[in-house]
Amino acid sequence: MKHKMSVFLKTTTAAIQLLFLLIVPRGLDAFSTRRADVTKVGIPVAVVRGDPTARFHLGMASSSNIASGLLYQEQEKMIVSRGIVEEELMSQNKLITELLSPKIQVRGMGSAGGFGGGKNKAGGEKQKGKSNKKDLAWKTEAAEYAKTLQKDGVVRIDNVLSPKLVDRLRKYAYDLRLTSEQEVKEGKVQPIERFADVLLKQNRCDLTIPLGDEIVSDALNQALRESAVGHTISNILSESAVLYELSCLMSDPGSQRQVMHPDTPFIEGKGPVLYTCFIALQDIHLDMGPTTWLPGTHTLEAHEEFMDDHVPKDCSNSRKDILIRDRPAVLGTLTKGSCAIFDSRCLHCGTANQSEQSRALFYFSFKSPNIGHPGNPGSIRKPLGAAQVTLKALRDDLALRSDGKGQPLIDHFKDLMT
Repeated sequence: MKHKMSVFLKTTTAAIQLLFLLIVPRGLDAFSTRRADVTKVGIPVAVVRGDPTARFHLGMASSSNIASGLLYQEQEKMIVSRGIVEEELMSQNKLITELLSPKIQVRGMGSAGGFGGGKNKAGGEKQKGKSNKKDLAWKTEAAEYAKTLQKDGVVRIDNVLSPKLVDRLRKYAYDLRLTSEQEVKEGKVQPIERFADVLLKQNRCDLTIPLGDEIVSDALNQALRESAVGHTISNILSESAVLYELSCLMSDPGSQRQVMHPDTPFIEGKGPVLYTCFIALQDIHLDMGPTTWLPGTHTLEAHEEFMDDHVPKDCSNSRKDILIRDRPAVLGTLTKGSCAIFDSRCLHCGTANQSEQSRALFYFSFKSPNIGHPGNPGSIRKPLGAAQVTLKALRDDLALRSDGKGQPLIDHFKDLMT
């Protein structure tokens, strides 16, 4: 079995490299910073993106659409096959556990939890004092979450969104999906205006979310202002971090397992590039295809191992496959309203949805203000992405909204996203 697997990996890698070189036009900005990585990794890491839909941004000329479509189909088959191989490798790993939230106790506060701020009453000093006390608790929690995030590359935070809000947000997202699919079908908008490009498209989508609808503002307010999430991100990237993605990943029954991948490469001397927050819009069980992370693989050493897919002459496993097989792994079996924040350099993959329920993850990403293009296009509506909205600006606008003073920044984008 080991010999057959090694031969398969070698031939599959070569075939995918060839297809990728045929498909991707040279000099395309989205890949230029990572082209050297592509041939080493085998799978096109530059364009493979997070859970549950690895995204593939082609930028094709219309004259090559037919040929690229055929190549794309072949590539999908190979990636599905590679995913099966990696699943077999990981089945030998006895160190796979559930991703759990660190136990953090804030002195004198109990558990700070989340979704606790509520709207302030005008002139209510008592309410403001209570809100300030909670914010201090979330900051204290966030400092501990940030330590885990920096060490492991992934951290779980529970109770980020309230159950009632999650139910509303899930319905909103699936209704928006139907509306968006109809708009695309009728030719009212281009697919890329509603959906990010994806790899392994069958039974999955990456639906970009408009900023401006009330339910979206409610969700962002609870996540970024009424839980430890916003402070956790700013603790590392500062409040100048830039909103880079706002979307919802949906994995329907029958969706295939992804290959293991990072979202961005490791760049020496640059530090973390991007932090993504996945929020579960339902309880995620094992058969629903939870995200799998390999903690601690957001390092240069881990990326060097991952890029080494050379199979020795004795047909033993490559360093890449040994890494996938032997590294401890955690599963994102999140409860409804809980989240996982992860470093874009941390190796991860979405597993196959073998249940009868669609799995949805509302998510947003913030980019380091010290990084230009992170190496992968973001899943975000174009006007919002171009505006480079900072975490501080968004939180300040949400605070005005909570105080009943309007939301000028959000309203500006609402007008642009009709």
